[in-house]
Amino acid sequence: MKRNNRDNRQDACKEIALALGLNLDEYRSVLNLLERTPSFTEIGIFSAMWNEHCSYKSSKKWLRKLPTAGDKVICGPGENAGIVDIGDNQAIVFKMESHNHPSFVEPFQGAATGVGGILRDIFTMGGRPIATMNSLSFGQVQNQKTLGIANGVVHGISSYGNSFGVPNVGGEIRFNKAYDGNCLVNVFAAGLVNKNNIFYSAAAGLGMPIAYLGAKTGRDGVGGASMASAEFSGGTDSKKPAVQVGDPFTEKCLMEACLELMDSESIISIQDMGAAGLTCSAVEMGDKGNLGIELYLEKVPTRESSMTAFDMMLSESQERMLFVLKPEKKKLAEKIAQKWDLAYAIIGKTIREDKFKVFFNGKIEADIPLQALSRSAPEYNRPWTRTPKQQKYNESVPYLNSMDCLKKLISSPNYCSREKVWQQYDHTILSNTLIGPGSDAALIRIENTNKALALTCDVTPRYCLANPLEGGKQAVAESFRNIIASGASPVAITDNLNFGNPERPEIMGQLVDCIKGITKASKKLNMPVVSGNVSLYNETNGNSILPTPTIGAIGILDDYKKRLDIKPGKGDILILIGDNGHNLGRSAFEEEILKKQSGDAPPVFLTQEKELGKLILRANKMGLLSAAHDVSDGGIAIATAEMSIISGIGIKIVNKDLRWYFNEGQGRYVLACSQKNKENIMNLLSEYRIKNTIIGRVEGQFFALGKERISVKSLQKLYNSGFKNIFF
Repeated sequence: MKRNNRDNRQDACKEIALALGLNLDEYRSVLNLLERTPSFTEIGIFSAMWNEHCSYKSSKKWLRKLPTAGDKVICGPGENAGIVDIGDNQAIVFKMESHNHPSFVEPFQGAATGVGGILRDIFTMGGRPIATMNSLSFGQVQNQKTLGIANGVVHGISSYGNSFGVPNVGGEIRFNKAYDGNCLVNVFAAGLVNKNNIFYSAAAGLGMPIAYLGAKTGRDGVGGASMASAEFSGGTDSKKPAVQVGDPFTEKCLMEACLELMDSESIISIQDMGAAGLTCSAVEMGDKGNLGIELYLEKVPTRESSMTAFDMMLSESQERMLFVLKPEKKKLAEKIAQKWDLAYAIIGKTIREDKFKVFFNGKIEADIPLQALSRSAPEYNRPWTRTPKQQKYNESVPYLNSMDCLKKLISSPNYCSREKVWQQYDHTILSNTLIGPGSDAALIRIENTNKALALTCDVTPRYCLANPLEGGKQAVAESFRNIIASGASPVAITDNLNFGNPERPEIMGQLVDCIKGITKASKKLNMPVVSGNVSLYNETNGNSILPTPTIGAIGILDDYKKRLDIKPGKGDILILIGDNGHNLGRSAFEEEILKKQSGDAPPVFLTQEKELGKLILRANKMGLLSAAHDVSDGGIAIATAEMSIISGIGIKIVNKDLRWYFNEGQGRYVLACSQKNKENIMNLLSEYRIKNTIIGRVEGQFFALGKERISVKSLQKLYNSGFKNIFF
C-alpha cells in the first residue's frame, strides 16, 4: 500500500528525534504530550530540553541528596551560579561547568567558549568576574593527538580569558590514557556582587517584553547540547559544526551592557543563552516564573541568510543574553545596546497561558505546554552496581633509591611544574591576585577591604576508580585542606561530575557513590554545594574516562595580611601533622614508578580533617606559622620538595623508608614555623591532641631525603622540565 505524506512525515520526525538524542520511549512521550505529530522545530526543542546535558535525567535523583543550604548561602543550585554571603553587603557568585565534548572535537574553540559560558553565568546574576580556574584531563602524552588537544585547549583558555580581562589563577592538569578518547575541560569562575543587586532568571509580569542582546545568531553550535549528551563512536570531524565560536571582546561588551542595564533597574529577569541557546533560556525563564512565553523569530538578529526556525531555536552562538525588560525601559535598553555595539531586539513577550509558542513570519512553528518541557522531562532511576571492594595494598616494595624515585616523580608530566601553562594565562590582571598558580590555593584580594577570596580545584580520579565513595569524600577534603593551607576559612563548593555512560550500571554506580562521598564530606566540613554541573557519556567506543568529580571550593580570609603559602623561611622547622600511614595503594609512586595501580583508595577521616583545619586556622591567627602545605599526590616527598623548590632554600628530611616518604595517607599537612615559635605550636598541638612529628629543617642549598640529597637548583631544573616536549 502506498504511504501517504502524513506517514512519511511521522517517520521523518521520529528519525530526527532519534538522531538528536531522544530515545523511542521519550519520542512517544512527546507524541502523548502533544497528542499529535510534532513539527521539526518542536522535536528540536524537545531534544534540546530533554537531553542529558540540560535535563540531568540520569542524575537528578541523586543530586537532590547533596547538602545545599548553609548560613552563608544566598542562592543554591538551580540558577546560573551559586551565591554565598561574605559580609559587608557583598557576596561571591561562583560555578564550575564542563565543555568536554566540544573541546575534544575543536580544542581551541571548545575551551574558549567554555570560558565564555562560565563567565556569562557569573555576570548574568549581577556579578563582576574576578577570577577563573580550570581542571583539565588529557590522554597519555605518548599519544600525538593528546598533544594537539592539550595545546589547543590551553591556547583557547588563555586567548579568551586574557582578552576578556579576568585573571586565571590556578587549577589542575592531568594525563592518563583513560582520557585518550575524551578530554575533560572543566572551567570555574567567581565574581563579586552586592547583595542588593542580585538578578535571577524567573520571568515575572504579564505581557512583559522579552529582549535579545549580544552577538547575532548563526548556525554555529546547532545541536551542541545533544552532542554533549552522547558518547563518541568514531571520527569527530562531522561534529565540528556543533561547536560554538567565541568572541571575548563581544562578551566584554555584553557584560558591561548587562551590568549597566541592571544598575539602571531595567531588567526584571535575565538568562544567558548557553546550552540549547534560545530554547533553554526562554523555557527556563518561563518555567521558573510560572508563565508562558511567545517568541517571534523574524525579529531575532541573525548573521546568516535563510536560517530556519529550527536553526534559530537550537543555535548555540555565543555572547547572547535574553531578559525580561521593564516596558518603560525599552528606549534606554536600546541606547545602552547601541553604546556597546551589540545586537538588540524585542523578540517576544510573557503570557499567562502555560505555552511555549514560537512564530516565524506569522506562521506558528511550535506550540508546546511550557512546563512539560522542563517539569515533564524524563527522570531515570538507572540501575547501578557498586564498584567491587579492593583489597588493601600489601605488596612488598622493591628496594629503590628514594631520591631517584623523587626525581622521576617531580619531572613527570603529572607532577612537574605547570608554569609553562600558567605563563600563558594572565593571572595578575585586575591587580588583586595575592597568590597565583602554584600554591595550594589562589588568593584574590577583595577591593577596598582587608578580605581575600581563596580558590581551589581538586579531584583524584585514581581514588574514585578504586573506591568512588572515598574518592568523592577525598575530593572535598582536599579542597578543604587547600583552602585551610592558605589561611582562609572554607565556605562552600561547586562540583563538576564527569563520568562515562550512565546506562552502564558500573558507571552509574561510580556516579552514585561519588555523590554519596561528596555529600558526607560537604556536610561534615560545612561546605554546602551551591552550584555545579554533570557531564556524562564521556566515552569513546565503550572506553570510559576515569570517574572525575571535580570540586571547586572557595574560602574567605578576613585579613589578607595573614595569608599563608607554601614557602618556608630559612631556619624554619617542618612539622608533619596528622597520621602518616604507610599505604602506597593508588598512589602517584605506584603509578609513576611501579607502573601499576592496585589496592584501595586511602580512607578519609572527616572528623580529623575538621579538627586539623581548626588547629591550623588558630595557629595562623596567633602568628605561629611561616608556611603550610597539604600532603597529597606523592606524599611527604613531593610536598616538601615543592616547598624547597618554591622557596629556593634547602630542606633536610629525616631518614625514613619509601613507604614513609611516598604514601598518600589523608588528612596531613606540613607546617613550617620559626625556632622561636616552636614551643608555642607544640603546646597547641598537644592541646588539640593532634599527632605530629618534626620531620625536617629548612637550611642550606640541598634538598635531602635522609642521606640522599640533590641541590635545590638541580631539583628546580627537573621540576621545570616535565612539560618541555608537551606544551609549546
